[in-house]
Amino acid sequence: MKKAYTIEEQIARLKSNGMIFDNEEKAKEILLDVGYYRLGFYSFPYEIQFPNLEHRDHQLKQGTTFKSVYDLYEFDTKLRRLLLNALDRIEVNIRTKLIYHISLRYKEDPCWFVNRKYVSSKFVNNFEEQVYAPLRKNPIIEHHHANHAGIYAPAWKAIEFMTLGNIIRLYDALKETDAKNLITNEYGCSRGVFYNYLETIRVLRNKCAHGGCLYRMDFPKGIKRLPANVSEYNRHNIKGGIDVVRYLLGKISQNRMAELDNEIRILVNSIQTTEAKNVIAEVSNMKN
Repeated sequence: MKKAYTIEEQIARLKSNGMIFDNEEKAKEILLDVGYYRLGFYSFPYEIQFPNLEHRDHQLKQGTTFKSVYDLYEFDTKLRRLLLNALDRIEVNIRTKLIYHISLRYKEDPCWFVNRKYVSSKFVNNFEEQVYAPLRKNPIIEHHHANHAGIYAPAWKAIEFMTLGNIIRLYDALKETDAKNLITNEYGCSRGVFYNYLETIRVLRNKCAHGGCLYRMDFPKGIKRLPANVSEYNRHNIKGGIDVVRYLLGKISQNRMAELDNEIRILVNSIQTTEAKNVIAEVSNMKN
């Protein structure tokens, strides 16, 4: 098992791999801030063996600078923040549309989400353990149960605190096609495409929330091309994910979609090193 390295040893190892440093003191500061291991995720595209990393030897392409690797890290970090803001707006909107349309459709039952007439038995059977048990610890839900009878809080309270994953499963569990269409019509999608886009933003949100690398992320199931105008080349990469975010955001607010476009454009143009620009253009298909 490898042992921990001092900052000086980290610099020495990077040099032995072929990395060039313009300012070693600044590099030490960055390594103490970001971490040697995390920054290593952003050196992959600069390695001679990339994209075949099964037997990595960490040797870098000639001319690779520490600055170009850090530029890629900075781009990824800032993109993550931009997308989290957009994804939060989308999640709130989808949650609101689900609560509003389905609660009005099944107006006589405020707890329609556990009614087997409207929702699949599989979802209902697992609801208490997998969904509601954690919600019972929420102060608002606790307050509700302290003051109202019934096993569950009504939809407009309970669903408000469900995770995005739970919301997707609830949408999928709706039995009536017309009920699902009330939601999908809001976003101009067929049911199958809408579910695909929900899964896309779920995977992307989890990646963003846990600090994962975006520039080379993969969507294994593939993103549906229309109506988000995802190119065939981008069906599995971050650009395709961004296309879905743009599309859904545009259905909520054209102004907000335009703001996101501008923010991403500024971010791409802010990259300082040519090497990092080339990596983003090649791996992520994102160009200025």
